[in-house]
Amino acid sequence: MAAWFTFTIAFSTTLILQVFGSGVFEVDLHEFKNHKGLLANGNACTPSCRTYFKICLKNYQAVVSPGDCIFGSRETPVLGTNSFSAKDSGTLPRPIQIPFKFGWPGSFSLIIEAWHSPYGNLPVDINNPDFMISFFAIQRQLGVGTDWSQDTQTEKQTELRYSYRFICNESYYGESCSKKCTPRDDRFGHYTCTRDGQLSCLPGWKGKYCEEPICLEGCSERNGNCSKPGECVCREGWQGTFCDECRKYPACKHGTCQLPWQCNCQEGWGGLLCDQDLNFCTHHHPCLNGATCMNTGQGSYTCTCLPGFTGVNCELEMQVCDSNPCRNGGICTNLETGYRCTCLQGFEGSHCEHNLLTCADSPCFHGGKCWEKDNGRSYMCECPSSYTGLNCEKRVDKCTSLPCANGGLCLLQGGMRMCSCRAGFTGQRCEININECAGNPCLNGGTCQDRINDYACICPAGYGGRNCDRILDECFVRPCLNGGICTTGSGPGKTPAACTCPPGYTGPLCESFATFTSPVTGDDGFQWVAVSLAMGLVALLVLLCMVGFALRHIHRQAQGQGAETETMNNLSKVQSDNLIPASQLKNTNQKLSLEVDCDSEKSNFIHKNYHLDSYNSKTKDFKDEKSQEDKSLIYDKSLEDKMPLSRMYSEKPECRISTICSSRDSMYQSVFVIAEERRECVIATEV
Repeated sequence: MAAWFTFTIAFSTTLILQVFGSGVFEVDLHEFKNHKGLLANGNACTPSCRTYFKICLKNYQAVVSPGDCIFGSRETPVLGTNSFSAKDSGTLPRPIQIPFKFGWPGSFSLIIEAWHSPYGNLPVDINNPDFMISFFAIQRQLGVGTDWSQDTQTEKQTELRYSYRFICNESYYGESCSKKCTPRDDRFGHYTCTRDGQLSCLPGWKGKYCEEPICLEGCSERNGNCSKPGECVCREGWQGTFCDECRKYPACKHGTCQLPWQCNCQEGWGGLLCDQDLNFCTHHHPCLNGATCMNTGQGSYTCTCLPGFTGVNCELEMQVCDSNPCRNGGICTNLETGYRCTCLQGFEGSHCEHNLLTCADSPCFHGGKCWEKDNGRSYMCECPSSYTGLNCEKRVDKCTSLPCANGGLCLLQGGMRMCSCRAGFTGQRCEININECAGNPCLNGGTCQDRINDYACICPAGYGGRNCDRILDECFVRPCLNGGICTTGSGPGKTPAACTCPPGYTGPLCESFATFTSPVTGDDGFQWVAVSLAMGLVALLVLLCMVGFALRHIHRQAQGQGAETETMNNLSKVQSDNLIPASQLKNTNQKLSLEVDCDSEKSNFIHKNYHLDSYNSKTKDFKDEKSQEDKSLIYDKSLEDKMPLSRMYSEKPECRISTICSSRDSMYQSVFVIAEERRECVIATEV
């Protein structure tokens, strides 16, 4: 009984502390190690240490000392023996809680003692220090929060791992859990609490304590209100979804209002209640079918109808049958586009104006045969082959059986049907399109496309015109060869195309190699210069050889004639070397030939052969001038056939005179004279 009473008191005290407390200090024991099973005094537990803990929470102390547990204390049952993990024991709800009944100071001192219970799982004689196993004490700064602070304490042969934290009770907030906020949703407020204890209004509520509802968005604050969120309750005299429309006077018919209970008449209405119509035509539009309405006052009107309509509001359409167009008792029926007469028996026609014909009236034309029907009340005509119609009044059109294609016209000529075709078509029924491309009208490779009575040419590049006979681009049609560049003028009267040929080519299209080329630059110019230089060197070498050969020949001639020369008149030494002794000259009074044996470099005499006339002529002009090629041949022949003058004189009665040669710088010029009556050659020198 006493135990039950003690438990009740303890439970009630805990409940009261939790109700009035501001927060809870929580300790979570993880693991305790005592491998040797020793007590704090060094004695061993028998048989092993049955361990439980005492927890004391007090104010912050620089040096923690045992004493009153000001903030609270707790004692656990036996959790295990020697070393164990508290979470595996299952004997203690986790974590251990020490409730607070005042604000959390932010710092604390914590004492955890490990004790041995020698008599079972319940602690006995808790104040006997011989049963203490370990003593752990810490002091810390700790803020309010849900995060755990880990710690490990070691003393001699034992070790304890645990964690701790301080959390606020429900409805308490702030750094010290001293601010109270209880969420509510009743007439005194509609809110929840934030993490820092501030009020957070529920959706649709506002105000200091969230007691004012938020009305429908757009609701007039002056003309409407609400008692719960989303409402818009209009005040008296206002209406509408947002309470922004005034209420008219209850009996107002055609009026409006700017303020409640007004009746402002609309246009065309009058009276205190706006119930008098001042413009009936505008408000009611009574006239129909395009009629014109005119107000006559006091709510009356008149309608002016368009032709074909009648009635007060022009609502009646005047029908054609109203004039009784059908004759002989015919029944008239109005249609959308006119009327129709239904004739009585024995009459016909659009207005029933004709009596029905019978075979007695001979209704069949062109020899048609009449047959009676309906007991003589009607008839039928059997027409000849060339006529048709109800009374055989229409000639049969033979062209209906021969339709002409492609717009051809059917004609009847001598009873024969034929088609007159449009231009560009042929055939019995004009079904054949004449191919205008058959004559190949497109020139220069153009492609012909046949059309109706026409054709079109698709010209290749560079050609134009209807038949591709006009050159549009001469450069494209006749391109330059061998890399030539084609240029042409533009516009009216443009110049013809011309090719600008690269070096080494010529011709209108650069198709020929050039015989002579102007100096060029670059690699081609260097090649031409090299070839020209080589040819020049070869020519110079040949010329030197020819000069050497001629000098050698002259030298030998001079040695053979040196002894036979003598001085004449006052000739120079150089001239005397070129004279021939008079004893060797002989005049035969015949045509003489002068043989030139002078070196061109030493003589101012031109190498030519001159013939002397007979002795009765004093002097004759030079004639029969030959070409340079003839000179060379004569010169060579004279060298080969040359012989001594004495021999020549004895064998041939002819005076052969060697040319007298003088130096170019000599002041004397050699001449020859033939005596008139002597048979010998006389040579004189002109000073």
